[in-house]
Amino acid sequence: MGELLDERGLVAAAQAGDARAFESLVTPHRRMVLAHCYRLLGSSADADDAVQEAMLRAWKYLAGFEGRSSARSWLYAIATKVCLDALAHRGPRTLSGFDQTEPSRGDGMPANPLPESHWVEPLADARWVDGSLDVRESPESQCTLRQSVALAFLATIQLLPPSQRAALLLREVAGWSAHEIALALEQTEAAVNSSLQRARKTLDERIPQWNRSISSTPTDTTARDETLSRYLRAWQSPDPSLLSSVLCEDVITTMPPMPMWFADRDAMLRFFTGFVLQLPTRFRASAVISVNGAPAVGVYAMRPDGVFVADSVHVLSLDAQSQVTLLAVFRGEKAVLSCGLPATLA
Repeated sequence: MGELLDERGLVAAAQAGDARAFESLVTPHRRMVLAHCYRLLGSSADADDAVQEAMLRAWKYLAGFEGRSSARSWLYAIATKVCLDALAHRGPRTLSGFDQTEPSRGDGMPANPLPESHWVEPLADARWVDGSLDVRESPESQCTLRQSVALAFLATIQLLPPSQRAALLLREVAGWSAHEIALALEQTEAAVNSSLQRARKTLDERIPQWNRSISSTPTDTTARDETLSRYLRAWQSPDPSLLSSVLCEDVITTMPPMPMWFADRDAMLRFFTGFVLQLPTRFRASAVISVNGAPAVGVYAMRPDGVFVADSVHVLSLDAQSQVTLLAVFRGEKAVLSCGLPATLA
């Protein structure tokens, strides 16, 4: 009750023109609103812009907030509308081009990169997790929140029409009722329930039960750490045998912004030995961080002057046996910096 009274007091003060009260009202929810916008848009940069616009709209229309819902729900509704406005003017993003191209055999040169706006972007966990996963949430709810930024799920929901995507996220991640979603999206409950049914069918066909059970994650931390250590050494050596030892046989590898992907370990290793090992470049891998709910490393390439500069961020999705099932290599300095890693290594 004290928390509710505090929120009501902040709302009243903000509606009276107190900008500091408004900041106190919205700041505790900013990270979760960012994650919500990111799920909808598939871009960390676009999500930042959407959050900024949502906060501006919240301040502008604050007088109309009657407190019938929580401040977080109110901000979610505003942010959802901002994202839907943005999605009306652009196409969906993709992680690998699975639906546009056949997998590469790994024996050819990389194709020319596609525009930045074509691809899903990574999101470092540090940008939204700290202070966002309420300790009062059940383990299942916390798992759902983390799974909802996993790359496999994120890439799949980008295939949904924007209104279906929004309805699904508000129901399955935010926990809203069909009635609440209908009000936010200005639809009927029947239309919302229909959207949810179609969206779930798409998810169940592509990644069954993503949010209905605890996902497979490494249970042996020693094995997990060994996998990550081997992966780091594989790029620093570089050593195909080390890389092979951590990849599942049917591992999927994608390399945005390159429009090519590999559907198995052999193709990835063929590319690694036939292309990466032939480059006159030394690589160095940085310490492990957490990106999209999964371990990730930054890889740096050495310039002629001996300085190692940002090359790519590698996000490794692991199964229960600590084998890599999905390897997403986001290339370019921007991807490295967006995950909080430095531009160069000493």
